[in-house]
Amino acid sequence: MSAAKLAIDPHLLDGILNKTIDTVTESQSQIFEINENSRQQYQQLQRDLAAVKAQVVEVISKVDLTENHAMLARTRLAEVSKHFQKYSESDIRDAYENANKYQIDLSIIRQTEKQLREKRDELERRILGLQETVQKAENLSGQISVVLNYLNGDLRKINELVRDAKQKQEFGLQIIEAQEEERKRLSREIHDGPAQLMANMLIRSELLEKIFVERGTDAARAEIKDLRVMIRESLKEVRRIIYDLRPMALDDLGIVPTLDKYLRNLKESTGMDIELQAMGESRRFHHKMEIAIFRLIQESVNNAVKHSESKTIQVKLEITKKFVSIYVRDDGKGFDTSQPSKTNSFGMMGMRERVDLLEGTIKVNSRLNFGTSVYIQIPIRD
Repeated sequence: MSAAKLAIDPHLLDGILNKTIDTVTESQSQIFEINENSRQQYQQLQRDLAAVKAQVVEVISKVDLTENHAMLARTRLAEVSKHFQKYSESDIRDAYENANKYQIDLSIIRQTEKQLREKRDELERRILGLQETVQKAENLSGQISVVLNYLNGDLRKINELVRDAKQKQEFGLQIIEAQEEERKRLSREIHDGPAQLMANMLIRSELLEKIFVERGTDAARAEIKDLRVMIRESLKEVRRIIYDLRPMALDDLGIVPTLDKYLRNLKESTGMDIELQAMGESRRFHHKMEIAIFRLIQESVNNAVKHSESKTIQVKLEITKKFVSIYVRDDGKGFDTSQPSKTNSFGMMGMRERVDLLEGTIKVNSRLNFGTSVYIQIPIRD
């Protein structure tokens, strides 16, 4: 299961995640437009409803007034019809036409009232529907915001974890490869150095008795003297290999004297100007912390020696009550820190792993043609 997870390409996940976020963001914009349009329609319908209600009130007043006039006109018509002998033909015709006119007006106004009431009811139904649409759009927009926050937050963190896991897997494979390369290097060094010297010593020790018999004591002594030189050289080479594996002085003398000796030897072998400046309290730490500090400085200096093409390397080590601060700077060619191949190289990844284990911080600053500086701060734990 874990191998399958590590096989996931983080760049592919980034593409899928970004596409999903773009789609959701576009949907959110569309929902926002729907919400805004619905809100504008809602406001317009509210204005229309207010106008219709005002018209309804006005029409109702007209209906009441027209009904009164119609009632009076019918009463007049009934009076004229009952006593038509008293009234002229013109009075009768006027009474009839007046009653008919008010009846027609009342019918028209009532029809208008009915239409206005229907329009009012329709507007109220549409407003209610738009209210529901606006509410749903707002709820959906809020839910999409939560989804976007999740996509931009938790899912990106998962993707970062996948990327980090992949880097750690690559780092682990590089560690295995580095271990094999280190074994090969040690094998070659032992074969070409101490093993060859010891083989020569064995051969010359076998010849020593023959030289003593054939050429005498003086020749045997000269051979023994040469043999001692070979033994010293072999011992020196063995000690150098052991020191590279782990400096014994670290256990006996502590971090500052061991660093001083290591940097002096490196200065002699490379010809570079390497300076150590130790500040603060002189104290011992847990052996794991001391070896970690030594390896961090060793890796930083070795990177400068191998890659920087610099002439001067400055190493500063400051020890306070709470922190150990390391500063390594060279005046070499530098590099572009925006290029991941440099900032995430195998050596740098190893240093970051060590610093993380010690709960410290590391910063790498570099500019092309202006050198590189590495700053590390590690909290002191009892």
